[in-house]
Amino acid sequence: MDYIRAVGTREVYRNPWLTIREDDIRRPDGSPGVYAVVDKPTYALVIPKDGDRFHLVEQFRYPIGLRRWEFPQGTAPDRAELDAAELAARELREETGLVAGSLTEIGLLDVAPGMSSQRGRVFLATDITEGPHEREHEEQDMRSAWFTRAELETMMRDGVITDAQTLAAWTLLLLTKA
Repeated sequence: MDYIRAVGTREVYRNPWLTIREDDIRRPDGSPGVYAVVDKPTYALVIPKDGDRFHLVEQFRYPIGLRRWEFPQGTAPDRAELDAAELAARELREETGLVAGSLTEIGLLDVAPGMSSQRGRVFLATDITEGPHEREHEEQDMRSAWFTRAELETMMRDGVITDAQTLAAWTLLLLTKA
């Protein structure tokens, strides 16, 4: 089977979090085209669980102009690639101050495979110890709190939680029967 293949590429934008490239492509039927791709490093998303409680963070998401609750998640600074479990522990501590005695990888997510190369590793964090957060400057408006499973699921049903990665991670958690 033939696939779309790149015949040329050029970087059109770069910042500390992502690059955007434009690829000249050749389709399976031989016709030319152009594809824009957002390249971001692999991220880690962590589901902190303590009994029937789950820890979320809330922050202002500039592109949609709204504050949103979601599971802690992120990438390493300057587009660095880190070991997935190391990144998960770092993000958890940074955003919430929580330290997990146990981190278990429960799945892999593709953020938006029609336009981005970014993938995410999902971890369940248990045996939690609380401490001070170590947020980055961009996270200065972030809040965090514990929610029961019932509260969390109500927030999802009511559109309070709309982050696609958080919703997909919740599905992975349900499939693990944790």
